[in-house]
Amino acid sequence: MKRSGRWYHWLYRGGRPNRVARAMNGASRVLHSTGLVNRLVTLEVRGRRTGRIISFPLVIADYQGERYLVAMLGQNTNWVRNVRAAGGHAVLRHGRRENVRLEEIEPAARPAILRRYLACAPGARPHIPVDRHARLEEFGRIAAQVPVFRITSQWGSPGET
Repeated sequence: MKRSGRWYHWLYRGGRPNRVARAMNGASRVLHSTGLVNRLVTLEVRGRRTGRIISFPLVIADYQGERYLVAMLGQNTNWVRNVRAAGGHAVLRHGRRENVRLEEIEPAARPAILRRYLACAPGARPHIPVDRHARLEEFGRIAAQVPVFRITSQWGSPGET
């Protein structure tokens, strides 16, 4: 494993961010929310237990005219569990607020999106166990482990569900 890969694994040991990663994610949320970098967004979703709005910095992968969010840390990622509990209703912040509905993609349709995601999000590469240049069949082997959500715009106020 490359030196930078060890760093990222240390930051997210056990699939959860440690103290350093949480501090870095806080700074990332601010940057991602500004809209200065096209693919960077902050996802806001209602917490499944607290009901409070929780923010997560993420990278959008564009593929065949659609936009997608990928959970690089897998099924038990906090934002994935919150999105599922919220019925897919969320807000993206990237210079402006956008009410969205996140629709989970079936594993069979994920391989090409996952490959595109690794091209867009270099920081995710140590967490997804397939080389970004690998054939789609290799992405197909891990597709069920990595949730992918299609972003669709939704009308209404940011707090509506």
